[in-house]
Amino acid sequence: MRELILSPELCDECVKCERICPRNAIRLLNGVPIFCMHCAPEKAPCLNICPENAIIEKEGAIIIDEEKCVGCGLCRDACPIGAIYMDEHGTPRKCDLCIEYDKPLCISVCPTGALIESSEDLLSTKRDKLATELKKIKDLIQL
Repeated sequence: MRELILSPELCDECVKCERICPRNAIRLLNGVPIFCMHCAPEKAPCLNICPENAIIEKEGAIIIDEEKCVGCGLCRDACPIGAIYMDEHGTPRKCDLCIEYDKPLCISVCPTGALIESSEDLLSTKRDKLATELKKIKDLIQL
């Protein structure tokens, strides 16, 4: 399953993620990249409100089938984080996790590692940091 995970404390607001996104689906808002969180299909407000069934889950990504979409905007209105917008043609746009590429392009240009492709990567980094800190505490206690 594909993921796009943000560590906002690492974001330096370079906007490279915004510029590389082929769908123009990442926007910085108050210094934080906003993009679709790809909710579980049974909980995805955009997918569940779409009257045309134009929003589907594919390989872990919630995507819009533009051929089925009628441009009603209900998906945009239902998104709790504002990650869907209507383009100049009335077509909804959102992150599709760069499904046509090996991994999301924004990850490859993020200079600080604020965007990663797996929650397991994030957990592993946090585990390593915690283990290092706990070892320091243990060494201090043993002095």
